[in-house]
Amino acid sequence: MKRSIRHTLAVLALAAASIGHARPGVGDVPPDYLGRDRDGHDVRVSALRGKVVIVSFWASWCSYCMKELPTLAALQKMKGPADLQVIGVSHDDNLDTFRKIRSRWKNLDVILTYDAGDHRIANPYAVDGIPHMVMIGRDGRIAHVHVGYGEDMVGQILDEVDELLDQPAPAPAAPAPATPAS
Repeated sequence: MKRSIRHTLAVLALAAASIGHARPGVGDVPPDYLGRDRDGHDVRVSALRGKVVIVSFWASWCSYCMKELPTLAALQKMKGPADLQVIGVSHDDNLDTFRKIRSRWKNLDVILTYDAGDHRIANPYAVDGIPHMVMIGRDGRIAHVHVGYGEDMVGQILDEVDELLDQPAPAPAAPAPATPAS
């Protein structure tokens, strides 16, 4: 009996662990925390609701990533920061390398954040390849996920962004009805 209970608990623990590492997919609410911006403020997906958000995990050794972020910055500038926000999360770089690149890209109008060696930003997104892009619709839900893509995907990515921007922003939540004081 004890053996059966231990076996059942072990199976449940493994199942729970595998659920915890599942990659967020289309329709899911994404993990909220994306790091800190240049000024030290927390960057959260929930604070950007109503905008289309592109989260791109990148690294300095990824040549495509180094081309992609300036391209995404130009896209954000063209579409307007009121509707589109690009967040580049440095993944698999040391802090000094990140700071050098951030300084070089100081004129890019995107938010750049740093994911420390513990990968507390990347792990909830199940990042296991670079580049890793998550597109979040105005409703705050994941619309598209791309992993390990290249220049051949640019047209598709642009079409997806346009499709997301064409969707109306969600209506603000209605205030809760007032209840009479007792």
